[in-house]
Amino acid sequence: MITWTSAAATDVGGKRKINEDSLLARPELGLWVVADGMGGHAAGDVASNAVIHPLQAIERPESLPDFVDAVEDALMSVNQQLRDYARDELGGRTVGSTVVSLILSQRTGVCLWAGDSRLYRLRGGQLTRISRDHSAVQEMVESGAITQAEADRHPKSNVITRAVGGGETLLVDAAVFAPQAGDTYLLCSDGLYNEVDEDSIRRKMGLDQDEAAKRLIDEALHNGGRDNISLVVIKVMSTH
Repeated sequence: MITWTSAAATDVGGKRKINEDSLLARPELGLWVVADGMGGHAAGDVASNAVIHPLQAIERPESLPDFVDAVEDALMSVNQQLRDYARDELGGRTVGSTVVSLILSQRTGVCLWAGDSRLYRLRGGQLTRISRDHSAVQEMVESGAITQAEADRHPKSNVITRAVGGGETLLVDAAVFAPQAGDTYLLCSDGLYNEVDEDSIRRKMGLDQDEAAKRLIDEALHNGGRDNISLVVIKVMSTH
């Protein structure tokens, strides 16, 4: 048997006026979410809040597949709401939000995501990225056009190819894995990983969840804090 504990943190960063990120931590349900809105005031913050809102009230069904379906259905519904809002209130300009979520049960973990907010796992000292960015630059990396190192400095690194509200149909990717006692998971917006390299992320994820969350935010701010920074750290433990 496993159990878990978590810590969540968000910061507007050093350059932005408003925080367009939103996050959710419901450890009692085994559900955590980070959403990074796009479009500026009255758009980006509206979008990320819209993603989180239905998930604040969601009930956990008995079966994990039903829970995953319920989260996906909520995101599909928000996609349509944001499309309608953009058309009716903002003259049709795009209002969208990335989303990355983690659902945990005793034997199975599920990551659902759209956009470039990420889920990382630290296991046995090894850092693994579970999500895959939906971005123009990631597609270039996978086609072999550029290296990962070049991607990190690429001028189009902020161009995402999927978002809630970004298109008529929302395609949500899913990754399924087996959680283990001793795992640490990190959900984060790009405001974190664009400022803090993965080796530093790995080291800080080894701390307890509250200290890890604080130090990751502090380092992102110290390194420039050019965007909003949001993260959730989840520690998985044995109940024996």
